[in-house]
Amino acid sequence: MAEEDDARIRILQSLRGKICEAKNLGPVSGPNRQRDLCTFCTISLDQEEVFRTKVFDKSVSPFYGEDFYFEIPRPFQCLSFYVYAKSVFQRDLPVGKVSIRKDDLCKYSGKENWFSLHPVDPNSEVQGKVHLEMRLNEVITENGSVGQHLSVRIIECQGLPLISGQNCDPYATVSLVGPARSDQKKTKVKKKTSNPHFEETFFFEVTRSSSYSKKSHFQVEEEDIEKLEIKVDLWNNENLAQDVFLGETRVPVKILQNDHIHKAWYLLQPKGNGSKSKSDDLGSLRLKLTYIEDTVLPSACYTPLCNLLLKSPDVKPISASAAHILGDICRERYEAVLPMVRLLLHHNRFVPFVSAVAALELDNTQEANTIFRGNSLATRCIDDMMKIVGKNYLAVTLKPVIDEICESNKTCEIDPIKLKEGDNVEVNKENLQGYVQKVFSSITQSSSSCPPLMCDVFRSLRHLACKRFPADPHVQYSAVSSFVFLRFFAVAVLSPHSFQLRSHHPDPEISRTLTLISKTIQTLGSWGSLSKKLSSFKETYMYDFFKSFQEDKCIEKVKKFLDEISSNVSKESSGLEDAVVLKEGEVQKRTQGKKRLGKKNFKKRWLKVTNRELTYHKHKGKEAICIINVKNIRAVEKLDESAFNRKNMFQVLHSEKPLYVQAGNCVEASEWLEVLGQVCRCNEGRLATFHPSTYSGGSWQCCKSLSSSAPGCTHCTTTMLANLQLDIDCDRETERIFSLLSSNDTKLQDMEDACASMAVYQGPQREQEEYSKFTIQEPKETFQTLKQLRNIMEELRRQHIVRNYTIAYGSL
Repeated sequence: MAEEDDARIRILQSLRGKICEAKNLGPVSGPNRQRDLCTFCTISLDQEEVFRTKVFDKSVSPFYGEDFYFEIPRPFQCLSFYVYAKSVFQRDLPVGKVSIRKDDLCKYSGKENWFSLHPVDPNSEVQGKVHLEMRLNEVITENGSVGQHLSVRIIECQGLPLISGQNCDPYATVSLVGPARSDQKKTKVKKKTSNPHFEETFFFEVTRSSSYSKKSHFQVEEEDIEKLEIKVDLWNNENLAQDVFLGETRVPVKILQNDHIHKAWYLLQPKGNGSKSKSDDLGSLRLKLTYIEDTVLPSACYTPLCNLLLKSPDVKPISASAAHILGDICRERYEAVLPMVRLLLHHNRFVPFVSAVAALELDNTQEANTIFRGNSLATRCIDDMMKIVGKNYLAVTLKPVIDEICESNKTCEIDPIKLKEGDNVEVNKENLQGYVQKVFSSITQSSSSCPPLMCDVFRSLRHLACKRFPADPHVQYSAVSSFVFLRFFAVAVLSPHSFQLRSHHPDPEISRTLTLISKTIQTLGSWGSLSKKLSSFKETYMYDFFKSFQEDKCIEKVKKFLDEISSNVSKESSGLEDAVVLKEGEVQKRTQGKKRLGKKNFKKRWLKVTNRELTYHKHKGKEAICIINVKNIRAVEKLDESAFNRKNMFQVLHSEKPLYVQAGNCVEASEWLEVLGQVCRCNEGRLATFHPSTYSGGSWQCCKSLSSSAPGCTHCTTTMLANLQLDIDCDRETERIFSLLSSNDTKLQDMEDACASMAVYQGPQREQEEYSKFTIQEPKETFQTLKQLRNIMEELRRQHIVRNYTIAYGSL
C-alpha cells in the first residue's frame, strides 16, 4: 500500500514571468548588423524551444514586454533565454543567451533581474544525464603480483536532446584519461531514442606491479591515481556526416574506494566544461521569473486542509475562516488567492464565500462611489474567478473585434501632441469611434453568453450593495460595472495577450489604440452608476471625443446589459452561435496513406480547434483538408514515443482512423491535450480504454493484440464534468495553499498572538500595530481556526518528510 501511495506522488512545475527588454545588444556577424538589428527572444527547456516573442524591429535596445505562463510537463535541468537576430535569407543568428539552472531559479523568483548575455556555442548546448556504476578492484595476476582494475558500467541516459526535431541515435565513449594515457572504448549505437539503455560494462587497467613484463602502451610503470579520471562522452551517430557532440561528464578515479560500488547519476556538461575565456559584451536581458514546483502527495493527505477551507463560507464571522485567514496573511501576494478560488469553484463553494467577504468589505465602505475600488480579498477573488470562468466569454465577445483592430492597423491617435506628420485627426477620430462602437456593442449584446456563475456573483453583489446603500439608486449598477467593465472587459481590451485573445503583445501603435478604446469603455461602462464621468478625463482630447457618445443612449444600453447579467432570473448557459477558435498552430501530422501500401509519413499542417470542430489545413488561412466534428471525438490521449520514434505526440480518436499529431514541443503538446480534452469531455460514446501505441505489422505494438478493432489496453484519462473552462487539480491547489501558509508561518504566529491578547484583554478596543495588520472580529473563533490550521500543517509537513526520497547524484 505504501508503494502505491508513493507512486501517486507527483512533481508539478509551472513557470510564469515576463521578457521585459534587452539593452546594448552586441555585434552579430555580418557588416553593419547593428543598424538594422531585428531581434526576437525564445525560451527553451534544456534545448527544446517552448516560447517565442514577436520580432522587434531595428533596435539594439528592444522592449519586448511579453508575458508568458506555462505548465512544465517534464523534468528539465536548465531554463534558457536566447536572443536571435532575424534573417530573411539565411537562418536566424544567435546574439546571446541567458541560462539558469533549475536549482538556481529560486534565487530570481518573483522579481525582475538584469542578466548578461553569453555567447551561444554549439559545444556548450548540452542537456541530459547519464547513469554510471563504477568500481575499483584489486586483482592478483597470474604471476602473483597485485594491480588495480577499474570497471565502468554505463547503464542508461535520460533527456538527450532532439536532433532536427527527432530523437537522436546516441552512443557513448568511455575513456580512462591521465597525463600519460587515454584508453577509449565505445558502446553500441541506440536508434531513435532520447533515453537510451546501454547496459554495457568496460574494464580498464589502472595500476600494475613493476614485475609486469608484457609490452604495454603505458609510458610509465606506475601512474599517480590522483591524476586519473573517467570521461564519458555522448554522441549522436550521423552516419555519413560528422557525429554531433551531446555532452560529457568526468569522474575522478580517486573518489572510488576499493571494493566499493559507486553508482550515481551525472549531469552532462559542455565540452571542456564550457569556454572559460572572456567573451565580448553582448548586452543584457531584463527578465521577471516565478518558478513553482509542487510535490503533490496522495489525495488522502490533503483531506483535512481541504475540508477546513471548504467550511469557510459557513464560519461566522467570515474573517475567522481558514480561507479568509489565508487571504489576510498573504494580502501582499496577489497570486496567493488563485489556488483558493480554484478549490472553492471546484466544490461549488465560491459564491457563498465571496458573498460573505464582499458583505464584510461593504460594512467598512463609507461612500457608495468608492464601492469595490480597492485591492481587497473580495475584489481579488472575483478577478481570478472571472479570468477562469470567463475565458470563453471573452473569446466570444471580444476576440473577433480585437483581431480586426490588430490586423487592419488603422491610425486612431487623437492626442494633438502625439500626432505624426500627415495624420488627419478627424479621420483618426472616426476610426477610433468605429472601433469603440464595435467593442461597446459586442459587450452590451453579450449577456446571453455570460457564464451562469458570473451572473450569480453579480446578482449577489447587486443585492448586497442595495442593502448597504438603500438611498443610492446607482449603487446597484456600480457594484456590477466596477467588475465587469473596469476589471474584466476594459483590462482584456488593454492587454489581449494576457487573456489569450492574441498570441503576442500588439506593437506600440496598436497598443495605443487599445489604450484609448479601453479608457472609453471604462467610462461608458460606468455611466449606469455615475452621470458625471466626463470630469474623470484629465485630457481635453478625451473629453471632446467622449462627448460624441452622449447622443447614443449609452446609459440605457449599459443599464440593460447590467440588468440582464445580474437579474434574479436563473440563466442557463446558452449554446454559442459562432465558432470560437480555442487553439491553432503548426504541427506535424502523420498522413494516413490512402492505399494499403501507401506511403505514410509526416507533413506540416495547420491545426485548428474551435468549440465546434477540429480541422487541419495545408497552411494557415487555407481551406480545411479535413474536418472532424468535436462531437465525434471519442478520446484524446498521448502516444508512446516508441510508436514513431518521435516525442510530443498525441492521438485524436474519432469515428474514423486515429489522427496522429506531433506538437512542436512538450508545452504545446500539453496545451493541445488540455484544449481537445475539454472540448470533447461531455461527448456521448467516449472511450473507456485506448491503445497508447499503433497498429502495425499485424498487431498492436502496445499489447500485441492481433485484431485492429481490439479494445484498448490502457484506461483513458478522466476529465471533470463541470461548468468551467478547465480541469482543477484539487490536490495541487491544496498543496499550493499549504506552501503559502508554510511560507507565512511567522504571520500566522503573529495573528495567533494578537487573538490571544485580544481575548484576554476585556477593556475598550485598542489600536495596536499588531492588531491592525489583520482582520480579527472574533478572536476566540479565529484562534480556534488557527490552531486547527497549525495541527493540519504539522501533519502535512510530516507526510512530506516521510516521502522525501532523494536520488543519488554524482554531479549537481
